[in-house]
Parts: sequence; structure tokens; C-alpha cells
Amino acid sequence: MLTILDKYILKRYLLTFGVMLLLFIPIGIMANLAEQIGKMIDNEAPMNEIIVYYVNFTIVIGSLLFPIFLFLSIIFFTSKLASNTEIVAILSSGVSYGRFLRPYLIGATIIAVIMFFMGMFLVPRASEGFNEFQYKYLKKGKQDRVTSNIFNQLNENDFIYVSSFDPARQIGYNFTFEHFNEENQLEYKINAANIRWIPKDTLYRLTSYSKRKLLKETEIVQTKRRLDTLFQFKINDLTPVSYIAETKNLFELNEFIKDQRRKGASNINTYVMVKYKRWALPITAFILTVIAVAVSSVKRRGGMGVNLAFGIGVAFIFIFFDKVFGTLAEQAGFPPLWAIIIPNLIFGALAFYLLNNAKR
Repeated sequence: MLTILDKYILKRYLLTFGVMLLLFIPIGIMANLAEQIGKMIDNEAPMNEIIVYYVNFTIVIGSLLFPIFLFLSIIFFTSKLASNTEIVAILSSGVSYGRFLRPYLIGATIIAVIMFFMGMFLVPRASEGFNEFQYKYLKKGKQDRVTSNIFNQLNENDFIYVSSFDPARQIGYNFTFEHFNEENQLEYKINAANIRWIPKDTLYRLTSYSKRKLLKETEIVQTKRRLDTLFQFKINDLTPVSYIAETKNLFELNEFIKDQRRKGASNINTYVMVKYKRWALPITAFILTVIAVAVSSVKRRGGMGVNLAFGIGVAFIFIFFDKVFGTLAEQAGFPPLWAIIIPNLIFGALAFYLLNNAKR
């Protein structure tokens, strides 16, 4: 059951966090609008799409900054409690430091649950619209996927290859399809100058088509100038967009990663990193809460300014570690799980040290 102390701190915790979000997110929107308004006008972005984009922008950017806002808001209101000697009064009345920390952990739990469900279900949906708008109007002309030398394993028996892919026209060039039997022997091979998806007829059109079928020592060759046919894959499966993992919810992402592992995708670590980061965010909320309380609960000569400066410094160091290990995992083959664990272990150890120091 919550006591008066719990309700008092918890109310300040959630209220300050909410105000922090309400203050900084509009600033972020205005800064982004000022930077991108020229591109939006040049590319004739419709007003309704711009409005939807900034709704998605708020959700995506807000979720990314949740831990930092949480950290700074705790430092802000706890420093104020310390400067008013309220914390001294609370601890002098016989309340242990652990008991004083309890409402903060309750608040961190509430925020962590919100962060978890947002990250797993709401943010992916917003991320899809956010990225689509960016590549359509703000990064017009830039590719949102790999478009050359694309190799893909569809299942245990089928492999496809295209030398280049044009996502706008949904056409792949120098297409090859290979089918192997259960004994891992090539059964037939299809070649075409290009493969194109025809949405109207929901089929694929192959140009300069040839099929070589192997029957023991006999080779049967079939050629056609053009062939309309069906395949058990979608044209966009040739090369998913670079942000594809960010647009999938918890269950879709697990299935997507499983499917990409089976296909032997070269950038699998990028997808796995997205998954682990979502699971790590709630843990990060607790670690940063403990650090913020330990730092700001002590009354200092410099007051709130010193605590805020320290908090901003820690926030930037945390972001730096997160980016460095994330890049190592995506580009250098570093294990994605360790790329997530190491920064949290470092800051978890820092939280433990600062907490013990604050108790003394």
C-alpha cells in the first residue's frame, strides 16, 4: 500500500517526467520542421501527410528519448527536494535510504511498462510511416535498401539472385532462380534478363526467359521471349528496406529474424540489435533511475546546476557507449547481445557504486 511519502514522490516523479516530455518534444518538432520545411515544399508533401509524419515523429523520437527524459526529470525534482532539505528531513525521521528509493522504483516500473508496450507495438507502426515519409519527401532519390548483387535463400531448396533491383519500378535485372532436390543436387535453373512484378495481374513477368532442367545425364532447355508466371516470394523480399526491423512488432520481429537467419541474411545483426534494444529499454529505465536518485539526493554547494550538468554528462556517455557497441555489432560482427549487455553492465555497476556512496 502506498504511503503519503510514496504518493508525494511518485506524483513529483511522473509529473516532472510528463512536463519534460511536453516541453522538449514540441521543441524537437519545431527544430525538425525548420530544418525540413524547404524539402517538404520542394517535394510537394501534402499537409495531411505532414501532420501524420509529425505524429509518428513524436512517438518515435519520444520513445528514443524516454530514458534520457526520465533521467533528467528525476535529477531535476530530486535536486529540488535536496536543496529544500526535504530529503534530510525524510531520512532523519527514521526512513531508510532503501525505503526512500521505493517510490522511485515504482515510478520506474510504470515508465518501464509503458516503454515496453510502446517499443513492442506502438513505435513499430509509427516507425513505418515515419521512415516512408522521410524517403518519399526528405530523402528523395536516396535508396532505402541494398539494390545490387542481391542473393536470397527462399527456403531449403530455392535460391534467387539479381544483379540489381529498382524498387520504384519493382524490377530486378539478371535474375536467376535455382531449385535443388532433397539430395542437394541442382534440379533446374531459371535465368531471365529481368523479372518484373505486375500488380494488375498479380504475377511476375520474365524477359528473355530460359529454363534448364537436369534429368540424370540429360539437360532440357526451354526458352521464351517473355513468360508470365508465379513465384512463392514477394518482389520486395529480394531486398527489404533498411528499416524493416523497426517496423515490426514483437511477434512479427521474432518471425522475421527467424526467417532471415534461415535465408542467411548478411545484415542479421542489425535486426537482432533492434530486438535486444527493445528488451533492454525497461532495464535501462531502472538503472538510470537509481543513478539519478543517488546523484541528486545529496545536497551540493553548486545546487541543482551541478547535478544537472553531471546528469547531462552521464546521458551523453551512455548514448556514446550505446552507439559504439551498436555500430560494432552491426558492422564488425560483435555479438548483438553483448553490445546491449556491456553498456548496461557498466552503468549498472556505476549505479551500485553511487547508491552505496549516497547511503553513506
